[in-house]
Amino acid sequence: MLAVGVGTLVAGFLSRPAAVSAVASAAPSRGSPSPTCGPWDCAQQQRFAAASAFLGRQQGYLAIVVRDRKTGAVWRAGAGDHLTWAASTVKLAMTVALLEGARVGQLTLDATARRQIADMLNWSSDKAADALWDRYGGESLAGRFTGKYGMTKLAFQPGFAHRWGHLKCTPDDLAALMGYILDKLLPDDRAYLVDAMRSVGAVQRWGVWGAGPDQHPGNKDGWSVEPDGGTRHWVADTVGFAGPDERYVVAAMYHVPPSAGTTSAGVHSGAHVVSDLVATVFGAPVPAAVSVPDHE
Repeated sequence: MLAVGVGTLVAGFLSRPAAVSAVASAAPSRGSPSPTCGPWDCAQQQRFAAASAFLGRQQGYLAIVVRDRKTGAVWRAGAGDHLTWAASTVKLAMTVALLEGARVGQLTLDATARRQIADMLNWSSDKAADALWDRYGGESLAGRFTGKYGMTKLAFQPGFAHRWGHLKCTPDDLAALMGYILDKLLPDDRAYLVDAMRSVGAVQRWGVWGAGPDQHPGNKDGWSVEPDGGTRHWVADTVGFAGPDERYVVAAMYHVPPSAGTTSAGVHSGAHVVSDLVATVFGAPVPAAVSVPDHE
């Protein structure tokens, strides 16, 4: 299977554009659209072309979405319509739902729940996610994910229990979730999530992290061995932000080919590919300076 390596550009406007300060030259430009290069400047178009070429050399299903929250411009490349196991990226949607529910008095987050949320965000604790899913009626939260958060293609998979780890989606779904957090979440909750995603543990310092320290990235990653088509394979997913004032929303998902195996070598390969893709978009060094998980 060869991932599609053609990028597309879409221009639009968000209802609540973020304030923007100067952007490093290695990042997508904040300047006015060039008449010859479209909604991104010419240097950024060259980085997108390099990222598309890199993506096209990869096996499996790999896709990325980058959105400029100031201009509304969107760049996509790869197999963006391929439904990929969302893995632990769903923990970010769970956190948003729980924080919002607590704000309006629909539920109570005690010290235990707060600690479990922190563990989900920092080192992607499955045990914490299971406990919160069971305690707060997890399946009922999924309607909020697909509706309010814009994750329209997110869906439980046939033959599996309706739990957080049994969902597939697309990079656009993850980008919609991240956009909701940055543009619509109450300020205190937004600030909490931005800080938590910028200070994740070493096990999640890859993916959007590959944008490089100058871009002050933050992310929530997902990685797991999953079944498809009678085989098992890794997925390596990432969603987050980069740039001043969290200007750029970034989401990438990688259905790693079964040929990579199901040992830690497979997730190493997938995480590095996703990280190098993001690094190429932002003009950061490749191979990206990231750490990757050592286990499932």
